[in-house]
Amino acid sequence: MPTPASLRLKNRMFYLLLAIAGLVLLAGMYAVHMMEEYGHIISGMNNQVVWGIPHVFALFLIVSASGVLNVASIGSVFGKAIYKARAPLASLLSIAMLAGGLAVLMLDLGRPDRIIVAATNFNLTSVFAWNVVLYSGMFSLVAIYLWTMMEQRMNPWSKKLGFLVFAWRFILTTGTGLIFAFLTARQAYGSALLPPMFIVLSFAWGLAVFHLVQSAIYSWNEKELDPEIQKRKRNLLGIFVITSMYMVAIYHMTNLYFAHQTAFEHFILRDGGIYPRLFWWGYIFLGNALPLALIYFPGLGNTKNVVQASALIVLGAFALLYVFIIGGQAFPLNIFPGYAVKSSFGDGQIANYSPSLYEFMLGFGGLSIAFIITTISVRVLNFMPQDKHYIAD
Repeated sequence: MPTPASLRLKNRMFYLLLAIAGLVLLAGMYAVHMMEEYGHIISGMNNQVVWGIPHVFALFLIVSASGVLNVASIGSVFGKAIYKARAPLASLLSIAMLAGGLAVLMLDLGRPDRIIVAATNFNLTSVFAWNVVLYSGMFSLVAIYLWTMMEQRMNPWSKKLGFLVFAWRFILTTGTGLIFAFLTARQAYGSALLPPMFIVLSFAWGLAVFHLVQSAIYSWNEKELDPEIQKRKRNLLGIFVITSMYMVAIYHMTNLYFAHQTAFEHFILRDGGIYPRLFWWGYIFLGNALPLALIYFPGLGNTKNVVQASALIVLGAFALLYVFIIGGQAFPLNIFPGYAVKSSFGDGQIANYSPSLYEFMLGFGGLSIAFIITTISVRVLNFMPQDKHYIAD
């Protein structure tokens, strides 16, 4: 039982964490103001690289928001008790990360007020218009799903909503992948493998985020997770990491098979400077090989090492997204195959990109939104997983 002194200390820590997150959010708002006032010229983005660091943060939050719902889906759709106990927390994290990711996405556009145009004038031939419906639908469905779990009289509807959310999140992540798959102006993209690749990546990233948050909640409340539950979730995380690495490998092997993509793959995997370094050391080694060692190596699969593995997976996710988003734009489009193209506009040249402080401020501002929503909600409502009714299934 916590002593009054420890409770007072925790209260101070809670408000200190909120204050720090609030300052980070204010810094993000200041970055938005500066880019609104002076334009994106103050960022590292340019005419070739129009999606920079903020989009790396936004895409991670949005994809992970879908993936973290996998915990809830395993409980509601497949009837696994240990995951059902964690469904409310998973749903909360999904709402929080989706809010943070969309905030970064909208505020990076330069004219956030024009969201009204996108919301009232639908171009059904644009995948961006589809995502307006998908994101707003996701918010609504997950909020109702959370209500059916938290309100006892609404519990009979929980399983039905669980099935609907399960289907919707697959469609949403598919829509996110299609943004790149339908983009013909960059030869790095335009692959039918991208939607399923993003779905599989979301599983690993979402579960890693859930591990980090759940561990923080258990530590804050001075409780320990049941070793059997930890073992199951650890093994599931390992399977997701292996599967996501497989999908990324297939994506690059497919590109290497086509002659017109060989130059791009050499750029990303070997000759592109920071991009191959981030891919091999950041994503493959730091974000996959090392976490798998921590998960499966005999004697290392304890709670502490699973948390470390989850943190490394998150870092690897940022490395992969940087390579995918920014490296994909930096490589020039092959407009006339077999011919060298040069112009004063930068055609045929590899684009330079150096992210500015404002971009990082905006990206971390999105993370702070997700943190604030999660922290306050966990403080006010009971999102602590209840395992007392755990049945071996």
